[in-house]
Amino acid sequence: MQIVEVGNNRKLQKEFLVFPVRLYRGNPYWIRPLDNDIEKIFDPEKNPLLKKDNCIRWLAIDENGRTIARVAAFVNPNTVIHSNDQPTGGMGFFECINDQKVAFAMFDQCKTWLKTKGMEAMDGPINFGERDNWWGLLVEPYDAEPTWSMLYHHAYYRKFFEDYGFQDYFQQYTFLLPLEEKEARKVVRPALFEIADRIYNSPGYDFRHIDKKYLSKFAQDFRTIYNKAWAKNMAAGEMTAERAEAIMQMMKPILEEELMWFGYHRNEPIAFSIMIPELNQIIKYLNGRLNWIGKLKWLYHTFMKTNHKARGVIFGVIPEYQGRGIESAITLAFSRACWRPNYQYKTIELNWIADFNPKMLKVTQLLGAKKFKTYITYRYLFDRTKVFKRHPVI
Repeated sequence: MQIVEVGNNRKLQKEFLVFPVRLYRGNPYWIRPLDNDIEKIFDPEKNPLLKKDNCIRWLAIDENGRTIARVAAFVNPNTVIHSNDQPTGGMGFFECINDQKVAFAMFDQCKTWLKTKGMEAMDGPINFGERDNWWGLLVEPYDAEPTWSMLYHHAYYRKFFEDYGFQDYFQQYTFLLPLEEKEARKVVRPALFEIADRIYNSPGYDFRHIDKKYLSKFAQDFRTIYNKAWAKNMAAGEMTAERAEAIMQMMKPILEEELMWFGYHRNEPIAFSIMIPELNQIIKYLNGRLNWIGKLKWLYHTFMKTNHKARGVIFGVIPEYQGRGIESAITLAFSRACWRPNYQYKTIELNWIADFNPKMLKVTQLLGAKKFKTYITYRYLFDRTKVFKRHPVI
């Protein structure tokens, strides 16, 4: 076996993308990500975190010249010591045949490289970017399709990570929630509607979906809420005004106004509920490529409204308003839109709610959401005598 660096070799870059196609061939649940969605992570013009020598990719090649594994390692300058007891790097985009020797060799490769960068631990499998994409190892269930920008994994990966010595740093969950009124009322506690109505109709409170004509304004409201509610717990640190604007502009082609809601008190932004169409329900027909054929397929499925699932991206309430029923009120505002006849989306998968966030887990319970998927973010301490600590509860 030979481990080769991908670097700027276009042939190897392509192999990094297509190896999983062969690895998951015949698996009805795996969905090939768009090639561009993966490649932009390793493109310095599209990923502002990417600097010289802080990211590397490898392929493992067997004696017959066939790819048998891939992995990336990286040092995120925003989080290398953020909330950590030691400098911590990352590894991700790991895929491997069912061979422990090969998997361990790839983990060793990451560890050795990260040590040369001064790291004392590595988290994985994670994204070289924000936590809401490509983050964590799927550990259950294996008979469900991944949502957009999340990876599906073989069941045997968990044993690879844990036998190597990775430890459970935190778990993150997705939840399913029906959107049709009849089904929603079966699972949502009646008291929630009473709380929501009281807040929704209280003087000074306003809940509204975005208006694309004022996208820049909503981008800055998003930034204000995010930095107060989430920045300390996400892997990208505080959000700049420029970054908020870039995110909204990037999402503009796919966002739907009635899926993105904001809450205000006396005109000050206090909460958001950001949802998008579950794009994998279209991407699964594109074979990784958004070429002219892919664009035609995209337009067809969009026009025909074949996708009936939405994806909850992020939900946040600033600390001083948490526990006041704001969560219920903003959900009620959305419900009034989605409960009308012939609404396109029938279910929503709430993405990325971690076990270190009991407040958000409580919100999902109040909503009657059903836990669906579990991902584990592992941490490996290079000093094996050091005491391991899980992610602190927030």
